[in-house]
Amino acid sequence: MASEPSLSASNESIPQMEPPPPPVERFKYSDRVFLRSILGRADGGKGLAGQRVLVGGWVKSGVEKQKPGVPSSMSPGAAAHPVVKDATTCSEVLINRLPILRSIARILTGGGCNALSIGKPADGPAKHVITVGYLRISDGSCAANLQVVVDSSLHTLSQILPTGTSILVEGVIAIPKAPGKHAVELEAEKVLYVGGVDADKYPLSIGLLSRAFLRAYPHLRPRTSMVASIARIRNSLSHSTHQFFQSNGFLNVQMPIITTTNLRNHKKMFEVSILSSKADDSLRLAAINDQEAKTLETIKAAIKEKSKRIEELKRSNSNKEALLTALQDLQKANELAHQLEHKHTSILTKTKKEDFSENFFGRQAYLSSSTQLHLESYACSLSCVYSFGPTFQVEDGQPSKSLAESWKVEVELAFARLEDAMNCAEDFLRYLCHSIIEHCPHDIQFMYKRIDNKCIDRIKSMGSSPFARISYTEAVEILNKRFEEKVEWGTILSREHESILADEIYGRPVIIYDHPKDSKPFYMRVRDDFKTVSAFDIIAPKAGKLVQGGQKEERLDKLIERGRKLGLVQEDYDWYLDLRRHGTVQHSGFSAGLEEIVMFVTGLDDIRDAIPFPRNRGSADT
Repeated sequence: MASEPSLSASNESIPQMEPPPPPVERFKYSDRVFLRSILGRADGGKGLAGQRVLVGGWVKSGVEKQKPGVPSSMSPGAAAHPVVKDATTCSEVLINRLPILRSIARILTGGGCNALSIGKPADGPAKHVITVGYLRISDGSCAANLQVVVDSSLHTLSQILPTGTSILVEGVIAIPKAPGKHAVELEAEKVLYVGGVDADKYPLSIGLLSRAFLRAYPHLRPRTSMVASIARIRNSLSHSTHQFFQSNGFLNVQMPIITTTNLRNHKKMFEVSILSSKADDSLRLAAINDQEAKTLETIKAAIKEKSKRIEELKRSNSNKEALLTALQDLQKANELAHQLEHKHTSILTKTKKEDFSENFFGRQAYLSSSTQLHLESYACSLSCVYSFGPTFQVEDGQPSKSLAESWKVEVELAFARLEDAMNCAEDFLRYLCHSIIEHCPHDIQFMYKRIDNKCIDRIKSMGSSPFARISYTEAVEILNKRFEEKVEWGTILSREHESILADEIYGRPVIIYDHPKDSKPFYMRVRDDFKTVSAFDIIAPKAGKLVQGGQKEERLDKLIERGRKLGLVQEDYDWYLDLRRHGTVQHSGFSAGLEEIVMFVTGLDDIRDAIPFPRNRGSADT
């Protein structure tokens, strides 16, 4: 009796099937697939081969080639009409290769020229070679580009090859037949949408473009690989900022960008006004005032010359008639000068005195340069808070180093001293470094290759090493050992000073604390030496100052005294004093510039490249 086959033997004879790869992740709000879900996989997308997907993006580059496997001398059905290769002209080859020449040829021939005609049959009409378009497209979701292969039978290739064209394509993910730098490609089956571009007018159609050139097109520059990478890095830093503070018990509060409090010690702020006609009048009066001032200077110079002439005539005593005429001219000049001086004074007074009662807010209002004062009011209720938003400052510094509109993370901690704020700021920056390496490795690698080959080491160093900590006085002593021209105590440290400390001496971020009180805002806590305040700056290699902060003055009398010495009008910030009158508490905080952090991470040397739409003097076109 034959024995039954064992179950194990039966199993061994059955081939083991590998489970199918998980389907590619689709965007929740459309059928489209993000390219990062294909190209961001560890295998570069090879495990998704055979899956049908819908992708969209913008063409980075395109090239048209003859379809593999189809002889150059014939196309399907060409056997009935043998092609005479010698009949092909150089001009036909050029027209076939260059899309712009195809368009010109169609115009010149009234549309009858077939740009894809490569040869002429001996006894019949021209035949067509089937070509293929190879497109590199990006949808901005990742640093990598996807190669899309489009057969000329699906769509007119001259319409989809130009750089900047948008395209929506359905196809199958495949392993390229010829080995190359692309792990996978998309073999297109349907072209569902094409957004054409005028290649002659599209400013990004040429090769590598300088960052200075791209600043003229802030609305188009995110289509470049570099600016797209910067945008993703900025996004990751923003997201990680919220993660850090939310996970450490802070609440995010939204602070106003319009304020009536101007405590910038006579520094300019952007005014908010609906009194446009009055503002125009003020500008007109200011222009007249300037013109009148120049005329007055000219007349005063003439008076000097006339006075000298009169002295000469008096000494010579030879021409009394000329002396009398000169005296009359001098009198008229003095009268005219007096009139102009009076007019100058009245115009100046009229320009300065503006009635704000008719303004929208009934008083002067400004765009906020910092939310710290308002943030304190919530810290004195919710304990630990932060805000993240735009701030505005009238800066006349180097355009590459200053912005009129910038984004700041501002933080306030109740029941906290100077050292607590310094610890929080250091932890925050180190967290950002770990996060950016983890979440944006490809973009950071791109920056390493294109912008700064030291950026990765710099990020890792900040994330792994404790910051150096020195007092302002120690910083001055260290710098004076390096400079022949001594740094005077009380001087605000320059960018050069900061660079020497962070880049050369310490080679890592440095926290400088206990600054001279005259160099910091009036609300910083005065120390027992009455010369310094409990304030700190964090300076980093390459980027300079990343963070400013300190312990706030919680003593009402000290705060009022400092404000009075600086000439501040108490009525303007009396609401702020209420926080000291009612339940005052020791509290500290800091602010960090997002653009400066982006510059530190990427190695950019111009702050205008670290923000989507840079605003500075003379530049706000979009």
